Amino acid sequence: MIKGPVNKDNIQKVKALDGIFRKTMTYNDSVMLCFFDLEKNAEIPLHDHDAHQIGYVVSGKIQFVTETRGEFLAQEGDSYVFDSWEKHGAKVLETAEVVEVFSPAREDYK
Repeated sequence: MIKGPVNKDNIQKVKALDGIFRKTMTYNDSVMLCFFDLEKNAEIPLHDHDAHQIGYVVSGKIQFVTETRGEFLAQEGDSYVFDSWEKHGAKVLETAEVVEVFSPAREDYK
């Protein structure tokens, strides 16, 4: 568990995929906050995970795809949610910054 305030500028980014960079901001066992930098044309393959995922698009445009709900566009000011084990993926249409919350916290992002 991380204690005290955390500034994203003080966290080294981790390359998750080509063009996808993550900063794990803060977390406990129940919830995790992450900041993502997404480069234009980067792709996130269809995947799922135990954690519920809620996101907020700070800037840019992302085309999401899910197995159950089809495709949807998320752009600056939009939020979205993926349930636990809901298959989802994305293509970054414009360079984007995204804040995401995972519950429970993802072990692979600690």
